Amino acid sequence: MADASLTHFDLTGQAHMVDVGAKDETARVAVAAGTIRMQAATLALIQAGNARKGDVLGIARIAGIMGAKRTADLIPLCHPIALTRVTVDFHVDPDAGAVECTARAQTRGRTGVEMEALMAVQVALLTIYDMCKAADRGMTIDGVRLLEKHGGKSGDWVAD
Repeated sequence: MADASLTHFDLTGQAHMVDVGAKDETARVAVAAGTIRMQAATLALIQAGNARKGDVLGIARIAGIMGAKRTADLIPLCHPIALTRVTVDFHVDPDAGAVECTARAQTRGRTGVEMEALMAVQVALLTIYDMCKAADRGMTIDGVRLLEKHGGKSGDWVAD
């Protein structure tokens, strides 16, 4: 028998989409973050804005937003959500040879937007990798995590 705390499984252990029809519509927000690490020369290309494929962070921002909007198409049991806002921001850390990405997803609905925020981060970081792989195939993506979520029956949660 499946663990009852895993909401995407029924009592017989079969995967299913959670019924959110009886939940109240509330304002919901989720914030996620992650990092891509690279060689100093690769980071310099990004900072200069003259990478061969263009404005890396600008394109990665748009890709992250698009990724959040397509979450239900890629994660099988996610509900399609009418997002009211998605932001994707970057912090370049030359000392660490890294770009940190933070995404915030918002909606007014019956289910949370954690997956959309996480998807935005992953797609944005993968876009940076794609745009810079000719210069540095050894880049690594790590630390992708949920930082906080607000709204809904379970209330607020903030990472330690």
